[in-house]
Amino acid sequence: MKITRKIGVLGIGAAALCVGGFLFVQSYGVRAAANGPAQDQSRSIENGGISAPNWQGEVDASEAGRGMSVKDAKLTEEGGVLHVTTGPAVTYWNPKNVASGNYTVKATFNEPKFMNLNTHPHPYGIVIAGNDMGTPQATYLYCAAYGNGRFIVRGMGPAPFQMNGREGAEAASVNKATAPGSPVTQEVAMTVSGDKVSCSINGAEVVSYPKGEIVGTGKLKSTDGVYGIRFAHNTEGTVAGLKMTKE
Repeated sequence: MKITRKIGVLGIGAAALCVGGFLFVQSYGVRAAANGPAQDQSRSIENGGISAPNWQGEVDASEAGRGMSVKDAKLTEEGGVLHVTTGPAVTYWNPKNVASGNYTVKATFNEPKFMNLNTHPHPYGIVIAGNDMGTPQATYLYCAAYGNGRFIVRGMGPAPFQMNGREGAEAASVNKATAPGSPVTQEVAMTVSGDKVSCSINGAEVVSYPKGEIVGTGKLKSTDGVYGIRFAHNTEGTVAGLKMTKE
């Protein structure tokens, strides 16, 4: 009888631990869900690499640290339209594309199937002020739109820095896809004019900064430099009409 009672107590204790463990896992799952979607891992794109003439690219240091390179993403060009499929997050540029002084760089980005390669919205947009590109000392700034009405402004200085927070911000001019798998298009432009650096999306300015907030230690070397495009990881889209005009 004593042995039986001991086993019974142990059984109840084990059951309690199991239930407690289940409740803990269940509770953690609820908290994790409340904190947003899990980060999806960057995939490797088959037959990746850069075939667009004169273009170069670089994956983020965090992606390179996982053994990924531009060969795990894909950049092609047809009829003047760039087609990007990532893979790791990539910044692409053509060394011949240089802007200085007062200028605007803009292009039209089309995501033919919103969230086609990911579980949540990922951004894409314009890069300006690129210096020492392709080296560990690279610095640049970018403004990128999401297909859910949000945008971010970030850069490399050469360490990553954020200008409008980790989550970015909403803007009325940023187009929203009607549903996953539906198309969404954004015209993104970045302008340097005097002491002001701004980003406009679909013809409306969404944010601006004094040069002093983005040039200096830990940020840009200058607002002069190479311009290009940037796509977050696991994203597919096209880029048309990339051009620079003097202000």
